[in-house]
Amino acid sequence: MFMPRFSFWLIAMLCYVSAWGQQPLKNTAFKAGERLEYKLYFNWKFLWLTAGTATMAITQEKYNGQEAYRCALTTQTSKKIDKYFRMRDTLLCYTTTSLVPLYYRKGASEGKRYYVDELLYTYNNGCTVTMRELTSKGERHEKRQSSKNNIYDMLSVFLRARNFSTAGWKEGRTILFPIADGNGISTARLRYLGKEKVKAENGKKYACLKLAYIETDDGEEKEIVRFFVTDDTRHIPIRLDLFLKFGSAKAFLSSGID
Repeated sequence: MFMPRFSFWLIAMLCYVSAWGQQPLKNTAFKAGERLEYKLYFNWKFLWLTAGTATMAITQEKYNGQEAYRCALTTQTSKKIDKYFRMRDTLLCYTTTSLVPLYYRKGASEGKRYYVDELLYTYNNGCTVTMRELTSKGERHEKRQSSKNNIYDMLSVFLRARNFSTAGWKEGRTILFPIADGNGISTARLRYLGKEKVKAENGKKYACLKLAYIETDDGEEKEIVRFFVTDDTRHIPIRLDLFLKFGSAKAFLSSGID
């Protein structure tokens, strides 16, 4: 079913990540108090149905006594879609004010399944991530993985990527990036496809960067989502086109850009 992808791709598609280490980064893209809202649509047999909503909010709080950004993403299906597949997902992360990951949690209620992923970061000559997983069967798992660089979750990488410069990029440029969850660390591709003007839910058009998120299936590349982020210092996602097994879906920014 299509809906579980919304909560993931709304974040993962923004990850135009290069060879970062776990280095501090000055934030110039967003301010505490920012709130972005999206409307989700699903195409089924030539009909576009309102599928649900998503909201991302960023605040500044303390985490274990230090100043930190708190980013929360919530997604939910509409009453019409709930009849077929009910989804209520909440993703939460804390980073330092220089965007180094500290904590991540995803609680997902999708159909009859409920599961939780949790990540705890520690730093000592590199980064160690403790990955905890509560499966939909009620099983609990925990593992650790260390690296000298490049360990992020779906939300912290989004905050960091919004501060990344795309100056000098050429069409076709492809970048690998790692994402951690409660089950481990995976790698995917992001490909730059150029620029395009895109209309948001508010009817306004915005100059955007166009990118594609790509996975490899049986040795072949498969585009999972194409997304459009503002071509400015904020890099706000305006529209997302998702290519699904059954139909297609779109997400449009409805509030938060102005």
